[in-house]
Amino acid sequence: MNSLKATAGAVLVALALPAAAFAAPGAAAPSPEIPQPADTAWPGGTIALDIDASDVRRGLYRVTETIPVAPGTQRLTLLFPQWLPGKHGPRGPLAELVDLRFMVNGKPVTWRRDPFEVYAFHLDLPEGAREVVANFIHTSPLQSDEGRITMTPEMLNLQWEKMSLYPAGHAVSKIRVRPSVTLPKGWTPAVALEGEARSGDRYAWAETDYERLVDSPIFAGAHLRSWDLGHSVMLSAVADSPELLSLAASDQAKLKALVDETLLVFGKPAFERYEFLVALSDRIGGIGLEHLRSSENQLEPNNFVKWSDFDWDRNVLGHEFVHSWNGKYRRPATLWTPDYRTPMEDSLLWVYEGQTQLWGLVLAARSGTQSKDIVLGAIAQRAAALADSPGRAWRSVEDTTYDPVFAARKPKPYASLARGEDYYWEGALVWLEADQIIREGTGGKRGLDDFARAFFSYREGTRPTLRYTRDDVVRTLGEIYPYDWAGFLTARIDASGRPAPYAGIEKAGYRVVFRDEPNPYDKATMAQRNSLSLWHSLGLSLSSDGTVSSVRWDSPAFAAGIVSGAKILAVNTQTYSAEAMKRAIAGAAGRKTAIELIVQRGNSVLTIPVDYHGGLRWPWLEKIGGKQAGEAGLDKLLSPRRP
Repeated sequence: MNSLKATAGAVLVALALPAAAFAAPGAAAPSPEIPQPADTAWPGGTIALDIDASDVRRGLYRVTETIPVAPGTQRLTLLFPQWLPGKHGPRGPLAELVDLRFMVNGKPVTWRRDPFEVYAFHLDLPEGAREVVANFIHTSPLQSDEGRITMTPEMLNLQWEKMSLYPAGHAVSKIRVRPSVTLPKGWTPAVALEGEARSGDRYAWAETDYERLVDSPIFAGAHLRSWDLGHSVMLSAVADSPELLSLAASDQAKLKALVDETLLVFGKPAFERYEFLVALSDRIGGIGLEHLRSSENQLEPNNFVKWSDFDWDRNVLGHEFVHSWNGKYRRPATLWTPDYRTPMEDSLLWVYEGQTQLWGLVLAARSGTQSKDIVLGAIAQRAAALADSPGRAWRSVEDTTYDPVFAARKPKPYASLARGEDYYWEGALVWLEADQIIREGTGGKRGLDDFARAFFSYREGTRPTLRYTRDDVVRTLGEIYPYDWAGFLTARIDASGRPAPYAGIEKAGYRVVFRDEPNPYDKATMAQRNSLSLWHSLGLSLSSDGTVSSVRWDSPAFAAGIVSGAKILAVNTQTYSAEAMKRAIAGAAGRKTAIELIVQRGNSVLTIPVDYHGGLRWPWLEKIGGKQAGEAGLDKLLSPRRP
């Protein structure tokens, strides 16, 4: 066949093929073999999920899951959770599920992975099968480059979705499970499940549904202590060593105040009791994850015993607590799914996360779990970083809500141009502006507190998840204060190329200014990370040895050709140190001489002049009118509400 005939034949064959034949690998339609979730109970009965978590030396969770099936069942499809609430993307760590085996009546059953949806496993069952026993191992990462470490010799963070399978075709709220866990000898668990029973080192809990189980993780450890924060709220902390579990009465009072202040804003909760689960550790992986009745929080080891030194590290507690109302009880309709296979649409994360980000700051200041100066410093840092983000010219806040899906929270080469999950902080600043518009329009009689109570407070006769739309948000804002809220949100959330996001700060009586010393938040975080942020001067961030961790697009460092991963060896003929770098920047202010850097990139060592003369610059919030000005709107917002 000559080439012309071959081409014509190929076209005819292509035209005869179905459209699916042209789908790219990984882009296929949902597998036709997997049933869609129905709002019906799993007919087999209650699943028994038993986990042996005692092998902390090797970081292994050994799972035995017994799945009863209805008489006559010939095909069983089991799913590993992929799309999980709070993760905002497909995060199920399937690669950590290993040594998977299925048995029926003591005999092996062959399984196959779905070729289109690799989180699904298909089993053809023998006649008369009444239950399937699955045995597998979930391997906790042992090093951070393998994933988040969930098990150390001192503690563990057991998340049920990482070590369980569930039957396809049913809503997860309709699948019943009876969980149990074996812990290392002498360890104690903390979890927001009911009906705890202990037999030796094995703990079991009352039967529950799979949705609630996944929403109820465990923290357990050799060293655990709990504190009562009132209102049926407990804080249970595990630590690397017992002396870290000391909390002064005055600091416990601040945590109690955090609970009080949150309830004053949001009103009645949807939980009967709540557990702050806290890991005081730098060995277990970092986390801040919300649940209806609990939250997972990692803090630096000395956070409690050196309370004031770790003021910067405590915002996660208030943030995740707020999510019990905003995100768990009430959730954007597009973020609710009947199972953990159905993809979520993240478009309202500027409410779910953005407003929660603001409330985390406000409640921290109102309760004293963070000082006002730290909160103001954090706002200044993020607002200034957003203002200096060239990515805002082409990408809207709304579009950043899709970042968790396609970027998977990995580092980006030029993050300031790419933008990341800015719906958190720019969302918070939009909500700060909304608060000030309400306060101004009502003569201070109303604010965002009123919206939060009206929108998120528990409503008798409802149960999670109570879903909402953008129209619901706009309508409730209008009930608090009549205003063109639809236009307000369209301009700030949907549009790109917006001005620096300072409007809310300025309406609240403050402005962003730059000084030659870091604000308290920047100072504390740089000290903890042993790093140097020069984002608003040279336009880069450096680790302790001079390695460039990030470069701001179009900054002086960028213009000089410095990139992330390069290492600064010397500054103006002096061996690199943070102090030498700061002296060089300060010395170049107002002069024509460039800062001379010796930079190593790979095997090359170059002398690079950086033409920057603006001095050291870190952002601060400064009250408009100076220190003698009266109480500003932001001051009022951050002031306690409790008597």
